[in-house]
Amino acid sequence: MAKDKVILAYSGGLDTSVCIKWLQEEYGLDVIALVGDVGQEHDGLQAIKEKALKSGAVACEVIDMKEEFVNEYLTKAIAANAMYENKYPLLSALSRPVISKYLVEAAHQHKAKYIAHGCTGKGNDQVRFESSVSVLDPTLKVIAPVREWDLKTRAEEIEWAQAHGIDVPVTKDSPYSIDDNLWGRAIECGVLEDPWNEPPEDIFTITASPLEAPGQPEYVEVEFKEGIPCALDGKAMSFLDIIYELNALVGKHGFGRIDMIENRLVGVKSRECYEVPAGLALIMAHRALEDLCLERDVLHYKLSIEQSWAVAVYNGQWFSPLKNALDAFCATTQGDVNGTVRLKLFKGSCLVVGSKSVSSLYDYALATYDKEDAFDHGAAKGFIALHGLSTKVWAMKQLERKAKGTSADKALSGM
Repeated sequence: MAKDKVILAYSGGLDTSVCIKWLQEEYGLDVIALVGDVGQEHDGLQAIKEKALKSGAVACEVIDMKEEFVNEYLTKAIAANAMYENKYPLLSALSRPVISKYLVEAAHQHKAKYIAHGCTGKGNDQVRFESSVSVLDPTLKVIAPVREWDLKTRAEEIEWAQAHGIDVPVTKDSPYSIDDNLWGRAIECGVLEDPWNEPPEDIFTITASPLEAPGQPEYVEVEFKEGIPCALDGKAMSFLDIIYELNALVGKHGFGRIDMIENRLVGVKSRECYEVPAGLALIMAHRALEDLCLERDVLHYKLSIEQSWAVAVYNGQWFSPLKNALDAFCATTQGDVNGTVRLKLFKGSCLVVGSKSVSSLYDYALATYDKEDAFDHGAAKGFIALHGLSTKVWAMKQLERKAKGTSADKALSGM
């Protein structure tokens, strides 16, 4: 009798490597591993595929998702200036939906009843995978081995893997958990779990130490068309190539590191370190161009939309009606976000030092204090009177009430 099938989101890391054998032993399933190439660091996807097959998977599919990830997911993140808690430009939360989409497609193709992932029971990714799957195909069942097995620590998990002949990329002496894609890297566990410990330099791989960064500043000009990066220093490039180019350039100057206490969806505060050089630089440049091109009230209102967008995506709601509606708002604002922003990179810093746009709403004649000043200063008096009228009336009424109250108090004290 043929076994039921499960599609496993496979990375080749500790958790998913153990998952293959565990799903076979505990559930009696045929495991089909799916590796999504979203630009993560690896020694070769073919090697990861061979590892999955060696670990017992009946098949392993390796899918290049980079172009789709950039054009369908990161473009929306840029439009929303995605910064969770105003600090973190999202990373894993952006790649999970596209991987989930392909997991569901693979389940349909192989007629699998189950989808599995290697996420822990107190992380965010379990919510992202399972929420996405439930929207894309609510009939599929999800198995989360890490939530079920009795391996309570990573050290126990490593021992279990070694006992079952599974090659794992971590040791008890180097227990970091790393997730990465072309947008950047997320690092946790080990000494990082104590917020007092300074992150060791060896956890960073795509950003130089600011102390060792070049001693001279470097400038780069980023051009946007309808909100999407389209050129560097005047050279037309795809968004994907721009990310790679900026990761190298910005990372060389030591910019893009984040060390933060993060509020997870499940209620846990977690210490997380990130490297997102291109992402942080691009969002900074995009915001600067929006400052130049968007009408004031739209810009101010968009700030709240951006926070709602980041929270929704962080919480695994990529395919939700709310997030789709927020996307629609952001999309309507990007038509005039055309122009170039100049960034200055130096010793761990990235500064916007210039911006220009054919869609600019900046009017020199209105802004200058020189003789070319075209602003109607005389109109300011009436504007201020009307602008402050409501609070002025309130203040006058407060004085009247206070005066009446004082008179009443005097009358009472004389009795």
